[in-house]
Amino acid sequence: MAQRAIREYDGKKIFAKHWNEYFSGFKYDFQSVLVSSGDELKEKAKEHGFEWLSQKPLVVKPDMLFGKRGKNGLVLFKVNKPGDVTLNDAANWIDEKSSHETLLISGQEGILTHFIVEPFTPHSQDQEYYISATTVGENDVLYMSSEGGMEVEEGWEEKVNEAVVPINFSEEDIEHLIRANIPQDIPADKKEIFTTFAKQFFKFYRDLNFAYLEINPLVIIENNMHILDLVARLDDTAGFMMKDKWGEIEFPTAFGMDKKTPEEEAIAAADAKSGASLKLTILNPMGRVWTMVAGGGASVVYADTIADMTDVNELANYGEYSGGPTTAETAFYAETIFDLMTRHKDPKGRGKILIIGGAIANFTDVAKTFTGIIQAFEKYADKLKEVGTKIYVRRGGPNYKKGLKDIKEAADRLGLYMEVYGPQTHVTEIVRIALEEK
Repeated sequence: MAQRAIREYDGKKIFAKHWNEYFSGFKYDFQSVLVSSGDELKEKAKEHGFEWLSQKPLVVKPDMLFGKRGKNGLVLFKVNKPGDVTLNDAANWIDEKSSHETLLISGQEGILTHFIVEPFTPHSQDQEYYISATTVGENDVLYMSSEGGMEVEEGWEEKVNEAVVPINFSEEDIEHLIRANIPQDIPADKKEIFTTFAKQFFKFYRDLNFAYLEINPLVIIENNMHILDLVARLDDTAGFMMKDKWGEIEFPTAFGMDKKTPEEEAIAAADAKSGASLKLTILNPMGRVWTMVAGGGASVVYADTIADMTDVNELANYGEYSGGPTTAETAFYAETIFDLMTRHKDPKGRGKILIIGGAIANFTDVAKTFTGIIQAFEKYADKLKEVGTKIYVRRGGPNYKKGLKDIKEAADRLGLYMEVYGPQTHVTEIVRIALEEK
């Protein structure tokens, strides 16, 4: 399966197009526009059907395939300032944000060119929920939580319930599985509503050939569903049969990825052919600190932590390997990192640092991916030692004990300096351990 990310706007447009077919009993008022400038937004407000742009308080966000927009200070809504965000406020904000390069906490940098504008939805935190679905191997997995918003990734295992759905399950089996895994802390008066929506959401996800579909948060007010934030990837191998259902769809280049190095292009090509997620951005090829992070959310946390603890220019790369990559895919990803980090010695004569980190995996077999990393170590051990590499590993999840044991034994056999930590160590503690002076 080849996963291709789409804009939030296009994902919501697909929902709106098929809402009545899939979401019986619920309402979704799709009011959304995608623009590139303040003038374009003002012109849109003059069109029939878009009068709400001048009449309602607004929310504005970049729509360029990156997350953590709130933490990056890239969401304009009325909580950020006195009074409501008006059409003029939104237009001025878009023009200001698109007038210069933007640097994200992840290290990605570029010009903001696309913005999604929608009405502000007044709600309380207890009306926010989380729901997503993705493909894992031969199965699908549905994730559900009574807590939505930016912090759902923190404490994922405690907050999020998952239902693994085999491909051959009947609709009756799927409903039974979803009911058995609905978060128990959902209020009683919302539980049946959420259960019904989750069942419909999963069918929509499968029928429309999504590879990944996430709403965070989903706000439920009576029988009105408000999709505040959406992340979606389509299985583009199904594009030939989904043209009418998807409509005119764009697969844009991710923010900051317009100009790629050959290594970035190679990883992007591998990502396009894989059911897993493989991402790589070179921030500073002369950088001292290199990372191999499992998980998109974790990659942001690690990059942010490294930037907090040392000069941001020390961080050489940003990326992730996640979604259950094969041993071969992991080996290729690791070899690419090791090749890049061993081309130059540190200008100040210090040793290189390699952090192999991640949160606690939900479904990725840690031992299997570590086998791929070990294969890469065997090819690059001598070069890694030449640049004085010290390696710090922190991982948890399925088969993690075997994975940690195997990778440490391999490092010892190859004469590589390595410290290994399990899930009992805080997810980013190895950043402190790696960067502190010894």
